[in-house]
Amino acid sequence: MLIIAGPCVIESEKVAFTVAEELKRLSEEFTEFEFVFKSSFDKANRSSHRSFRGPGLEEGLRVLQRVKEEFGLKTTTDVHEVWQVEPTAQVVDIIQIPAFLCRQTDLILSAGRSRKPVNVKKGQFLAPWDAKNIVEKLRFAGAVDYYITERGVSFGYNNLVVDFRSLVIMREFSKVIFDATHSVQLPGGAGDRSSGQRQFVLPLIRAAVAVGVDGLFMETHPDPDRALSDGPNMIPLSQLREVLETVQRILSAVPSTSRG
Repeated sequence: MLIIAGPCVIESEKVAFTVAEELKRLSEEFTEFEFVFKSSFDKANRSSHRSFRGPGLEEGLRVLQRVKEEFGLKTTTDVHEVWQVEPTAQVVDIIQIPAFLCRQTDLILSAGRSRKPVNVKKGQFLAPWDAKNIVEKLRFAGAVDYYITERGVSFGYNNLVVDFRSLVIMREFSKVIFDATHSVQLPGGAGDRSSGQRQFVLPLIRAAVAVGVDGLFMETHPDPDRALSDGPNMIPLSQLREVLETVQRILSAVPSTSRG
């Protein structure tokens, strides 16, 4: 099972290293999981133009490269435009496509041709069976490996819900990752920024692992309430071990939930 975790955005090398160091320790303890460090060099879909977006492509890739070198972790980050795919693929191990861009054909094809695994976030507006069209684009492009990530579906204004049937449906044609932290996001819920309901992250993880997934996506931060992006729905870094212990127990009880 993949565990994709890290701060929402690259705030600084210090924050990235703090999280990566803990992920490295946890990877040595929870050896049945494959850890991947995630952080964005640019959050291009912020609610307000005044919000912090990240350090940009060049500096962001430099930090991700240092994370790989210093801690031996695999890395992933999102791309928003076709021209970003090639330089990003030279550094990271998995290319990520943001939910709002999951239907951008040129971007999907370019990522598929990168010869790196591709993780596509299913849009909040998309039915699970429609994600098969994303997979067909990736296959057409010759993608070496791919994942579809469930991150909730729009349910009225500023609210997301998770339909756990989607995990079963999408797993018929793709490996599936459950995004536990964005699924509790309240998009635009704080006016000029998104809010979130962090207290529901662990319950949703329990349900997703029991239903069956190939990986979990969890954004985490040493101090989420002071984070520069998505703080209200991120897991405090100090609580990540508890989450993994819970996942471990569920997998032991229902071993068929993961493809391994």
